Amino acid sequence: MRRWRLTPTRVAIGLVLLVVGVLMVAPLLWLVVQSLTEEGAAFELPPNWLPKPFTVDNFAGIDGLIPFGQMALNSLVVAVISTAGSMLVSVLAGYAFSRLAFPGRNGLLLAMLSALMVPVQTTVIPVFLLMRNLDLVDNLAALWLPALINVFAIFFFRQYFNTIPREFDEAARIDGAGHLWILFRMIIPMSGPAIAAMTILAFELSWNNYFGPLIFLSSPEHMTLPIGLVALQNGQSGSSVVVFAAITAVVVPVLVVFLVFQRSFVASIASAGLKG
Repeated sequence: MRRWRLTPTRVAIGLVLLVVGVLMVAPLLWLVVQSLTEEGAAFELPPNWLPKPFTVDNFAGIDGLIPFGQMALNSLVVAVISTAGSMLVSVLAGYAFSRLAFPGRNGLLLAMLSALMVPVQTTVIPVFLLMRNLDLVDNLAALWLPALINVFAIFFFRQYFNTIPREFDEAARIDGAGHLWILFRMIIPMSGPAIAAMTILAFELSWNNYFGPLIFLSSPEHMTLPIGLVALQNGQSGSSVVVFAAITAVVVPVLVVFLVFQRSFVASIASAGLKG
């Protein structure tokens, strides 16, 4: 068994990574500390890295300025439907591009990948007209319906499924299995890291989406958290700690989800690669 040796190069790399990690985590830690600090004691120099004096009143004051609970529910509904729907569509499409030989497959895949280079702002007008014709403007469906087609996730799953040996498919077909059985009973259980990684990315993208709600929503009862944070910042009357508390309440849940599934995220990136 090869022993791991501590060398000056490894020590230097470790120190550099430690410094970079601290610089990346420090702003988030400062945000959480300020959200738990009384307003009069916040923003002191040098900065405090522990909440002194400690308080949770900043979080209680959010609901008095914006309907935080309703906005959080709206964001959660959109994020869950968008994530679950896009994962289902992407897995099915990724399997088709990976395992089925149909006319125009490569051309269709190339056209879909070309769409990734088109900024979303250039397609918002036709999408808005489509949502208006479907009578979905100022409706949460206008946010999650376009999100069901995730081109990057389709390509990612296609690449990941290509790494799974086709001998498994052939063995399953000998036993009489069809495509759906092979996908849901064999390939998906073998693709846990990839699915976990894309679920995290899709959920975070929907949870933090600001541009979509700004364009498609107009009623206060339909607003999502990103819109609420901007409204809170514009009308918070100098209470910055309340704004920080709201940002913390939005960021920390997604961060916790990422930390829980970070092993799957790293494993999927390392194993999927970009194999043809």
